[in-house]
Amino acid sequence: MCPPMEIHSVENPGWYILYTRHQHEKAVAGALSRMGIETFLPLYAAVHHWKDRIKNISLPLFPCYVFVRGIFVGQEIQIVSTPGVYGFVRCAGQAAVIPDAEIHAVRVAERSLSIAPHPFLKRGDWVRIRSGPLAGVQGILHRKKNQYRLILSVELLRKSVAVEVDAHAIESISRHRGARPHHADQASFQ
Repeated sequence: MCPPMEIHSVENPGWYILYTRHQHEKAVAGALSRMGIETFLPLYAAVHHWKDRIKNISLPLFPCYVFVRGIFVGQEIQIVSTPGVYGFVRCAGQAAVIPDAEIHAVRVAERSLSIAPHPFLKRGDWVRIRSGPLAGVQGILHRKKNQYRLILSVELLRKSVAVEVDAHAIESISRHRGARPHHADQASFQ
């Protein structure tokens, strides 16, 4: 269950999720950045094929969502008035806060060249990366053919991403540190 949270002050920032119009994520992130709000829009590289051309493009890992923090109390109206923003993802009527560990894991993994969206997983072996650029990041281990992937989830959104990892850098852990029970059906968009 999502704990009800108030919008934090800049002195104690929390990460919040904005629900946006389809394909407006980059415009929203840019507009909010110009307003002085810290945004995080994780992207991945994709190849799109059209009849007449092939093009490499950057797409959001979490379509229709932008993460924000550094919000002053009372700034919510200005944020939801930004073109392309539907509102904050809410839980129990309050703007839901994403744990820093989830944002940190996605931020670190985004630097990898092989990150991609992945179906949300709840079961699997929890592992921690022992070395390399993802050292200390925890997630669910997934094996596809001869490749190992670390599945990182933003539980409130029920969305996951996968990043390729070296099998020798993985150590099993008993459970996800900081895991909380969660019921996604209680999250809403306001």
